[in-house]
Amino acid sequence: MDQPNKKFISGKFIKRYKRFFVDVQLDNNKEIVTAHCPNTGSMLGLLKEGNKVKLTKVDDPNRKLKYTLEIIRSNGANVGVNTHRANRIVEEALISNKVKDLKKILDLKREVKYGENSRIDFLINNNIGEQIYIEVKNVTLSLTRGVAEFPDAITERGSKHLQELQKIKNKKTRAVMLYLIQRDDCKYFRIAKEIDEKYNSNLKKAIKSGVEILCYSCKFESNKIKIDKKLKFKENE
Repeated sequence: MDQPNKKFISGKFIKRYKRFFVDVQLDNNKEIVTAHCPNTGSMLGLLKEGNKVKLTKVDDPNRKLKYTLEIIRSNGANVGVNTHRANRIVEEALISNKVKDLKKILDLKREVKYGENSRIDFLINNNIGEQIYIEVKNVTLSLTRGVAEFPDAITERGSKHLQELQKIKNKKTRAVMLYLIQRDDCKYFRIAKEIDEKYNSNLKKAIKSGVEILCYSCKFESNKIKIDKKLKFKENE
Protein backbone atom coordinates (compact mmCIF):
# COMPACT_ATOMS: atom_id res chain seq x y z
CA MET A 1 0.00 0.00 0.00
CA ASP A 2 1.46 3.36 -1.01
CA GLN A 3 1.74 6.25 1.39
CA PRO A 4 -0.68 9.07 0.72
CA ASN A 5 1.11 11.23 -1.84
CA LYS A 6 0.16 14.54 -0.25
CA LYS A 7 2.25 17.59 -0.88
CA PHE A 8 4.48 18.59 2.00
CA ILE A 9 3.97 22.14 3.27
CA SER A 10 6.94 24.02 4.73
CA GLY A 11 7.01 25.95 7.98
CA LYS A 12 8.88 26.73 11.19
CA PHE A 13 8.36 24.94 14.49
CA ILE A 14 7.16 27.10 17.38
CA LYS A 15 6.17 24.76 20.23
CA ARG A 16 4.63 21.42 21.21
CA TYR A 17 1.99 21.14 23.92
CA LYS A 18 -0.64 18.74 25.27
CA ARG A 19 1.42 15.99 23.64
CA PHE A 20 -0.48 15.90 20.34
CA PHE A 21 -0.45 19.59 19.40
CA VAL A 22 2.24 21.71 17.74
CA ASP A 23 2.18 25.31 16.62
CA VAL A 24 3.86 26.02 13.28
CA GLN A 25 4.35 29.20 11.26
CA LEU A 26 3.75 28.47 7.57
CA ASP A 27 6.39 29.72 5.15
CA ASN A 28 4.01 30.70 2.35
CA ASN A 29 1.82 33.19 4.24
CA LYS A 30 3.38 33.40 7.74
CA GLU A 31 0.12 32.12 9.26
CA ILE A 32 0.48 30.29 12.58
CA VAL A 33 -1.44 27.00 12.57
CA THR A 34 -1.98 24.26 15.12
CA ALA A 35 -1.10 20.83 13.72
CA HIS A 36 -1.60 17.29 14.96
CA CYS A 37 1.58 15.68 16.30
CA PRO A 38 1.30 11.94 15.48
CA ASN A 39 4.08 10.87 17.84
CA THR A 40 3.62 9.76 21.47
CA GLY A 41 7.37 9.79 22.22
CA SER A 42 9.33 12.59 23.82
CA MET A 43 10.86 13.64 20.44
CA LEU A 44 14.00 14.35 22.41
CA GLY A 45 16.43 16.67 20.65
CA LEU A 46 14.00 17.75 17.93
CA LEU A 47 11.79 20.41 19.48
CA LYS A 48 13.92 23.51 19.01
CA GLU A 49 11.99 26.65 18.20
CA GLY A 50 12.73 27.76 14.65
CA ASN A 51 13.46 24.28 13.27
CA LYS A 52 12.17 23.83 9.74
CA VAL A 53 9.25 21.41 9.44
CA LYS A 54 7.07 19.77 6.82
CA LEU A 55 3.32 19.35 7.25
CA THR A 56 0.53 17.71 5.28
CA LYS A 57 -2.99 19.09 5.03
CA VAL A 58 -6.29 17.21 4.91
CA ASP A 59 -9.42 18.98 3.67
CA ASP A 60 -11.85 17.06 5.86
CA PRO A 61 -14.68 19.11 7.39
CA ASN A 62 -14.98 16.59 10.24
CA ARG A 63 -11.35 16.88 11.25
CA LYS A 64 -10.58 19.55 13.81
CA LEU A 65 -6.87 19.86 13.00
CA LYS A 66 -6.31 20.16 9.25
CA TYR A 67 -2.52 19.88 9.41
CA THR A 68 -0.28 16.98 10.46
CA LEU A 69 3.37 17.26 11.44
CA GLU A 70 5.48 14.97 9.22
CA ILE A 71 9.16 16.00 9.23
CA ILE A 72 11.42 18.11 11.43
CA ARG A 73 14.80 19.29 10.17
CA SER A 74 17.22 19.16 13.07
CA ASN A 75 20.99 19.78 12.98
CA GLY A 76 21.05 19.33 9.22
CA ALA A 77 19.07 16.06 9.23
CA ASN A 78 15.57 15.26 8.03
CA VAL A 79 13.63 13.40 10.74
CA GLY A 80 10.26 11.76 10.07
CA VAL A 81 8.17 12.07 13.22
CA ASN A 82 4.84 10.66 12.00
CA THR A 83 4.83 7.19 13.58
CA HIS A 84 1.75 6.26 11.54
CA ARG A 85 3.87 6.41 8.39
CA ALA A 86 6.42 3.89 9.70
CA ASN A 87 4.45 0.74 8.88
CA ARG A 88 3.49 2.02 5.44
CA ILE A 89 7.14 2.80 4.66
CA VAL A 90 8.15 -0.69 5.77
CA GLU A 91 5.25 -2.34 3.93
CA GLU A 92 6.23 -0.67 0.68
CA ALA A 93 9.80 -1.92 1.14
CA LEU A 94 8.61 -5.46 1.93
CA ILE A 95 6.38 -5.63 -1.13
CA SER A 96 9.25 -4.31 -3.28
CA ASN A 97 11.61 -6.91 -1.73
CA LYS A 98 14.05 -4.24 -0.57
CA VAL A 99 14.68 -6.04 2.73
CA LYS A 100 16.98 -8.73 1.39
CA ASP A 101 17.37 -10.57 4.72
CA LEU A 102 13.77 -11.74 4.40
CA LYS A 103 14.20 -13.31 0.92
CA LYS A 104 11.39 -13.00 -1.64
CA ILE A 105 8.04 -12.34 0.03
CA LEU A 106 5.10 -14.33 -1.32
CA ASP A 107 2.41 -13.37 1.20
CA LEU A 108 1.97 -10.48 3.65
CA LYS A 109 -0.63 -9.92 6.36
CA ARG A 110 -0.98 -6.87 8.64
CA GLU A 111 -1.96 -6.64 12.30
CA VAL A 112 -2.21 -10.38 12.96
CA LYS A 113 -3.12 -11.46 16.49
CA TYR A 114 -0.42 -13.36 18.37
CA GLY A 115 0.86 -13.91 21.91
CA GLU A 116 -1.13 -12.53 24.81
CA ASN A 117 -3.53 -9.96 23.40
CA SER A 118 -0.96 -8.54 20.94
CA ARG A 119 -0.92 -7.87 17.21
CA ILE A 120 2.18 -8.25 15.07
CA ASP A 121 2.76 -5.49 12.52
CA PHE A 122 3.46 -7.93 9.69
CA LEU A 123 3.30 -11.69 9.23
CA ILE A 124 4.96 -12.81 6.00
CA ASN A 125 5.78 -16.03 4.15
CA ASN A 126 8.78 -16.11 1.84
CA ASN A 127 9.93 -18.23 -1.09
CA ILE A 128 11.96 -20.66 1.04
CA GLY A 129 9.03 -21.66 3.25
CA GLU A 130 9.74 -19.41 6.22
CA GLN A 131 7.03 -17.73 8.29
CA ILE A 132 8.33 -14.43 9.67
CA TYR A 133 6.81 -12.22 12.37
CA ILE A 134 7.92 -8.58 12.08
CA GLU A 135 7.48 -5.87 14.70
CA VAL A 136 8.29 -2.31 13.58
CA LYS A 137 9.62 0.48 15.80
CA ASN A 138 9.95 4.07 14.60
CA VAL A 139 13.25 5.74 15.54
CA THR A 140 13.84 9.52 15.63
CA LEU A 141 16.46 9.95 18.37
CA SER A 142 20.14 10.71 17.71
CA LEU A 143 22.09 12.24 20.61
CA THR A 144 25.46 11.19 19.17
CA ARG A 145 26.19 12.32 15.62
CA GLY A 146 25.71 9.50 13.13
CA VAL A 147 24.13 7.14 15.68
CA ALA A 148 20.39 6.47 15.82
CA GLU A 149 19.00 5.49 19.23
CA PHE A 150 15.84 3.94 20.65
CA PRO A 151 13.79 4.51 22.75
CA ASP A 152 13.52 8.25 23.46
CA ALA A 153 11.49 7.54 26.65
CA ILE A 154 10.77 4.53 28.85
CA THR A 155 8.62 2.09 26.87
CA GLU A 156 6.84 -0.70 28.73
CA ARG A 157 4.91 -1.50 25.55
CA GLY A 158 8.19 -1.95 23.69
CA SER A 159 9.47 -4.39 26.30
CA LYS A 160 6.21 -6.35 26.05
CA HIS A 161 6.66 -6.69 22.30
CA LEU A 162 10.18 -8.08 22.77
CA GLN A 163 8.91 -10.66 25.23
CA GLU A 164 6.12 -11.69 22.87
CA LEU A 165 8.59 -12.13 19.99
CA GLN A 166 10.76 -14.41 22.13
CA LYS A 167 7.81 -16.71 22.75
CA ILE A 168 6.95 -17.25 19.08
CA LYS A 169 10.51 -17.87 17.85
CA ASN A 170 10.96 -21.56 17.04
CA LYS A 171 12.29 -23.87 14.32
CA LYS A 172 9.37 -23.08 12.04
CA THR A 173 9.21 -19.31 12.49
CA ARG A 174 11.50 -16.28 12.48
CA ALA A 175 10.92 -13.28 14.73
CA VAL A 176 12.23 -9.90 13.59
CA MET A 177 12.40 -6.53 15.34
CA LEU A 178 12.77 -3.95 12.60
CA TYR A 179 13.90 -0.48 13.65
CA LEU A 180 12.93 2.10 11.05
CA ILE A 181 15.26 5.06 11.48
CA GLN A 182 13.28 7.94 10.00
CA ARG A 183 16.46 9.98 9.64
CA ASP A 184 18.96 10.51 6.83
CA ASP A 185 22.08 11.23 8.90
CA CYS A 186 22.87 7.95 10.70
CA LYS A 187 25.28 5.07 10.02
CA TYR A 188 24.72 3.03 13.18
CA PHE A 189 21.91 2.07 15.54
CA ARG A 190 22.02 1.38 19.27
CA ILE A 191 19.65 0.99 22.21
CA ALA A 192 19.56 4.05 24.49
CA LYS A 193 20.10 2.06 27.69
CA GLU A 194 20.63 5.33 29.58
CA ILE A 195 16.95 6.09 28.93
CA ASP A 196 15.46 2.61 29.39
CA GLU A 197 17.77 -0.02 30.88
CA LYS A 198 14.90 -2.52 31.15
CA TYR A 199 14.30 -2.34 27.39
CA ASN A 200 18.02 -2.81 26.78
CA SER A 201 18.03 -5.89 29.02
CA ASN A 202 14.94 -7.33 27.34
CA LEU A 203 16.46 -6.83 23.91
CA LYS A 204 19.58 -8.77 24.91
CA LYS A 205 17.38 -11.64 26.11
CA ALA A 206 15.41 -11.50 22.87
CA ILE A 207 18.58 -11.70 20.76
CA LYS A 208 19.80 -14.71 22.76
CA SER A 209 16.46 -16.42 22.14
CA GLY A 210 16.87 -15.96 18.37
CA VAL A 211 14.99 -12.71 17.68
CA GLU A 212 16.64 -10.94 14.74
CA ILE A 213 17.41 -7.22 14.63
CA LEU A 214 17.15 -5.26 11.40
CA CYS A 215 17.82 -1.50 11.15
CA TYR A 216 17.12 0.69 8.13
CA SER A 217 17.51 4.41 7.54
CA CYS A 218 15.19 6.48 5.33
CA LYS A 219 15.48 8.58 2.20
CA PHE A 220 13.41 11.76 1.96
CA GLU A 221 11.98 12.70 -1.42
CA SER A 222 9.82 15.67 -2.41
CA ASN A 223 6.57 14.23 -1.07
CA LYS A 224 7.55 10.77 0.13
CA ILE A 225 9.72 8.89 2.62
CA LYS A 226 11.30 5.54 1.63
CA ILE A 227 13.55 2.92 3.20
CA ASP A 228 17.15 3.59 2.23
CA LYS A 229 20.14 1.72 3.69
CA LYS A 230 20.61 -1.09 6.18
CA LEU A 231 22.44 0.21 9.25
CA LYS A 232 24.81 -1.64 11.55
CA PHE A 233 23.43 -2.52 14.99
CA LYS A 234 25.88 -1.73 17.79
CA GLU A 235 24.93 -3.89 20.78
CA ASN A 236 25.67 -2.44 24.21
CA GLU A 237 28.14 -4.26 26.45
